[in-house]
Parts: sequence; C-alpha cells; structure tokens
Amino acid sequence: MNLINRINAFSQLGQRLQSLTADEKQTNFDRTKNENPWFVAENITLALEGIAQFLSYDALTKWTSNYSLENINPKKVGVAMAGNIPLVGFHDLLSVLIAGHHLHAKLSHQDTFLMTYIINLLKEIEPEFNEKIEIRERLNNVDAVIATGSDNTSRYFEYYFRNIPHIIRKNRSSCAIILGEESTEELADLGKDIFSYFGLGCRNISKLFVPEGYEFSPFITACEKYSGISQHHKYMNNYDYQKAIFIINSILFYDSGFSLLREEASLVSPLSVVYYEYYKDQVDLKNKIDQHEGKLQCVASARGWFTKSVAFGKTQTPSLTDYADDIDTMKLLSSI
Repeated sequence: MNLINRINAFSQLGQRLQSLTADEKQTNFDRTKNENPWFVAENITLALEGIAQFLSYDALTKWTSNYSLENINPKKVGVAMAGNIPLVGFHDLLSVLIAGHHLHAKLSHQDTFLMTYIINLLKEIEPEFNEKIEIRERLNNVDAVIATGSDNTSRYFEYYFRNIPHIIRKNRSSCAIILGEESTEELADLGKDIFSYFGLGCRNISKLFVPEGYEFSPFITACEKYSGISQHHKYMNNYDYQKAIFIINSILFYDSGFSLLREEASLVSPLSVVYYEYYKDQVDLKNKIDQHEGKLQCVASARGWFTKSVAFGKTQTPSLTDYADDIDTMKLLSSI
C-alpha cells in the first residue's frame, strides 16, 4: 500500500464519518456514554466533526508532502493513547499509519469503544490495514513509541523507552487573553473554548489573563449559553465541591451558577473552575505568558491578535500540523 492509497483510505474515512446515519450516531452515543459518562453526544459529535474536517484528500496531501514518506521502511510503532476527551488519540493513529508504519495501539480504558469503531471502519475501507493495526495491552517489542500521560507517568515512559526513538508528552493546558474590548459574540466563542468537553482537554482554556480592573459581568453573561453543562451530574459534583472549598476557606470567587472564577497565578485549574490573573500592560502580559513556556498547548485571543495565538472558539479545531506539545510527530515517523 503506497502513500496515495493510504491518503485515499483516510479521505474515505472522513467521508464515511460525515455520512453516518442517525441510527449509527445514536448507537455510538449510547455505547460510548455507557463506557465513559463524560463522553456525551455533543462532545462525540464535536470530536468526529474535527476529525472529518482534516481528513480531506487535499489536506492530507498537503500535510504529507512536507515529509519523505514514499520509501518508508515499516516499523512497529507503539502508541499509548490518552482518553480525556473522545478520540484524542486519533491524530497519532493517523500519523503512524499514513507514514506507512505498523500501529501497535494501547487504547485508553476511557476511550475504547469509539476508537475501536473508527479502526474497524478504516479496515472496512482498506482491508490491508488489518495487517497494520494491532491493539495491545503492553507496548513491548516495538521500534518506536508515542505516549501521552501525566508528568508522573511521563518519567516512567522516558525511562522504559529510553533506548528507542520516542515522543513522550506531558501535562499541558491552555490560556486566553482578554483585552476588555471583546464583543458578546467573541466572549461567547471563548466560552466554547472553556466548556467544550467539560474542560477536560489540554486545548480547553483553564486560565484567563485580564487587564487590571476588568469587569467580569459581560464575560459571565456571554457564557450563559453553556449553562446546559449543569445538567451533567458528574460535572456539577465538581462544581459543588470546589464552591464549598472556596466558601470554607474564605476564597473570593465569581459564580456563574455552573462555573467558578478565581484569581490564581497557577495555570491548571480544577474542573468547573477557571483561574484568572490580572496584567498591567502588554509587557507585563508577555512576561506572564513566557513564564509558562513549555506548559501551554495553545493561547487564545479575540481574532487571534496576540502573537502565535488562535482565535476564540478555535482551540478545539486544530489543523493537521498543530502537533501536541509542539513536537512534530511526522518528523519522527519519517526518520525511524
């Protein structure tokens, strides 16, 4: 199977995902939610739409043209997938297979059904992938590995796979910058970046940088459209717990009724909480952002005005070249 065949197969997969029937979607929603109650229909749909978006023939051709993939000597590449949001490991699956390697996938127990469903669709489209995909419990006897985990598990991965080519990803989170001049629509788009996937993804905004004296009322009002998140009991259990902690410890906070805003210098906030930090001017802002270098997956700003940032509402729709941890996965896969 050459590169063109592989591109065609994934392009057809994108078309297949876009043409799922109502019954197929509902079956996937029900089965997936039974496995992981955080994976609700809205979030599964968002994940599938994001994947289908970059599985176009043109996008795949342009992406792969940046690498030498025609004469790859196939290797066994192990991938330890995360499961914090639906199909978060798909980009690694795509990268390994489209590069021409054999995928040895250790699926997250939180995202087994949906990932297996996608793999089976791919095998139906291109039967040759039957020999190139293996689901494993342990990633031993592989030639290279890609693993995603916490800062603690990353140390284990680094040691265990120290003698083979590898990419080991650690904890990352994302932040947003508010000027104070944003429209209601722009602030609502920022809300999408915060509340999609319940805030469980590394591309979800967990920290806001706001100008001194910023009034939060417009932001809280704009985010009311996401109040439906309060219908999810597991999310609201976190909200109730964090609110109780703040009250007991006399911590000042803003309360939207389904999320909490707290002033805090840290980058990573608990579920249902968004941290904020004031900045004095643009120099102060840049210094504060720079302090978190290596820990930020992405930075968001209205219309993407801040250097190297994405526009509000776009953090959950990365392109093929928006690699996790800013590590070029295909560069590794084209060189092993």
